[in-house]
Amino acid sequence: MAFELQKLSYAYDALEPYIDAQTMEIHHDKHHAAYTSNLNAALVGSALEGKTLEEIFANISAQPVAVRNNGGGFYNHNLYWEVMAPGGAKQPEGDLLKVVNASFGSYQNFKEAFTKAALTRFGSGWAWLVKQGDHLVISSTPNQDNPLMDLAEVKGKPVLGVDVWEHAYYLKYQNKRPDYVEAFFNVVNWDEVARRFKG
Repeated sequence: MAFELQKLSYAYDALEPYIDAQTMEIHHDKHHAAYTSNLNAALVGSALEGKTLEEIFANISAQPVAVRNNGGGFYNHNLYWEVMAPGGAKQPEGDLLKVVNASFGSYQNFKEAFTKAALTRFGSGWAWLVKQGDHLVISSTPNQDNPLMDLAEVKGKPVLGVDVWEHAYYLKYQNKRPDYVEAFFNVVNWDEVARRFKG
């Protein structure tokens, strides 16, 4: 069964003023759509057809680059759309906040470390908050790699990710990646992050 491009659960302009509608529309309808169609094309007739992305990622180092890049692009963007939402809490609450505090000392420490990971990722890539057992760690990956892949430096279950490819922010923020990452914290869907941590 082919992978399908999921619809956004909110309008293109729902994350304004932090992420603009034009960026959201192009990012979802062009970039994410391309990863989806290219992934499906790369899987046709291969032994990977019918496997889950998690199964594919577990042995991604042995797969064609088209599967790695487009599979990562498909998965990473699905997560990205879901861990953002208009409004909501400005920081984690309840059990998730306890885990953040236990893992990093405080929410502010987490935010600073996550921001650093996003800003120091050279070129295109992602910064991640990753579940390892009952605690959290921060990492970043190049291109469309993620912590589920067997070649990731830091492995685990991603519960939060920020896209730092220029197409994610350049229309509004140009080369000011720090401004985009700071804005991202205003639209994090902490309820979804908590759900992913528990799941």
